[in-house]
Amino acid sequence: MTAGHTPPVPGQPPAGLVIEGCAIATVDPAGREFATGHIVVAGERIAAVGAGPAPAGHAPARRIDGTGCLATPGLVNTHDHLFQWATRGMATGATLFEWLAALYPVWAHIDEGIAGAAAQAGLVALARSGCSLSADHLYVFPRDAGDLLGAQIAAAARVGVRFHGCRGSMDLGTSSGGLPPDEIVEDAASALAATEEAIERWHDPSPAAMVRIAVAPCSPFSVSGALMRDSAQLARRRGVRLHTHLAETLDEDAYCRQRYGCGPVEYAGKLGWLGGDVWVAHAVHVGEEGARRLAGSGTAVAHCPSSNGRLGSGIAPVRPLLDAGATVGLGVDGAASNESASLAGELRQALLVARLGYGAHALSVRGALALATIGGARCLGRDAELGSLETGKLADIALWRLDGFGSADICDPVASLVLGPQPPVALLLVGGRPVVTGGEVTGCPREEAAGSLLAASRRLAALAKAR
Repeated sequence: MTAGHTPPVPGQPPAGLVIEGCAIATVDPAGREFATGHIVVAGERIAAVGAGPAPAGHAPARRIDGTGCLATPGLVNTHDHLFQWATRGMATGATLFEWLAALYPVWAHIDEGIAGAAAQAGLVALARSGCSLSADHLYVFPRDAGDLLGAQIAAAARVGVRFHGCRGSMDLGTSSGGLPPDEIVEDAASALAATEEAIERWHDPSPAAMVRIAVAPCSPFSVSGALMRDSAQLARRRGVRLHTHLAETLDEDAYCRQRYGCGPVEYAGKLGWLGGDVWVAHAVHVGEEGARRLAGSGTAVAHCPSSNGRLGSGIAPVRPLLDAGATVGLGVDGAASNESASLAGELRQALLVARLGYGAHALSVRGALALATIGGARCLGRDAELGSLETGKLADIALWRLDGFGSADICDPVASLVLGPQPPVALLLVGGRPVVTGGEVTGCPREEAAGSLLAASRRLAALAKAR
């Protein structure tokens, strides 16, 4: 049976599964790779990984011929805004602040149905790009919009990927010196109460969790210092992680210096927003001292190269961050500032951007793969169970088809994945369950997801126009 024709098995994880004959990049601490190897899956975990055929004694329910494929850990998306799938292609020549000013009034009309359709389409696209775990930052909660976060979690369950919902908040509207319009910000007490309710309702701290919740006030220019402090205290009291945007643009840096008398990293430190339980998005304009401070505090960074390029925000100092010892993962960011939103595509973008900024040795193809796998798992606090192909870890595995046109003649399979044309995903397992087979999501046909998204996008545009 070839990887491209593996039948979907819905529901329970398979009793046993062996992938054989594929190249393997484990991304384990030793960096082990096998030109031809095997992976044995028992239930939801990896039982063995190594060179050659699977050892005798394994009697799998399914045996997959991985010839012509590369197996890697499932990719981890550390920063996204799934609701933005309903507003792609807008303000294409704008800076971040200009782009937000154009889009905030549209997002003010998002409701539960639109959020669900956007999340479903975005997660289908992510799964088809090898993503087994996605963190999403939802920070717009219009009044009477319904259960937006619940709609996203339901979409993730249907697609079959792991989901870290980052319950965002904004309380600093234009009348208080912030960027977002007053009609789409919450009062601080309501935001904190809703965030704690989300933790109580959905957060699963167990090792094999499919859903976790993080506390995620949006940014220094849309959230008051008091709400930032209180959010950090809430997260630590409840034992969940913290996420926010930080140092994305020069405009943000200037805003912080004018309003708070310091740069974004120093401001975050004053508010209790640096630490091993924090990961921040972008960190483009942190400088050498800021990079050292992030690394020294254990604060991780979600690097979003395509979005940073789309908005002209700058080149994130990934090489200095890594040299300082910081954890760095990859994110696609919102689809309104990265219309492709392919996590596999961010591997190439990350490598090219790093080399443009810091030279040819700034990031290797294996370094780029590490950002998208073990680096992302570390950002989300899940590196003990995800991010590498090792015995005992959860069987979140991407099997990439590299024997097609555009890839077959690239001699290094990891280089083919990172630098070549994006290959199709022959198989994506999440906890041993097939989520993608033969390039298609088993639980949600992409034509259905696309149709629902188109209807939602048109409805949102009509609502915004009628305002």
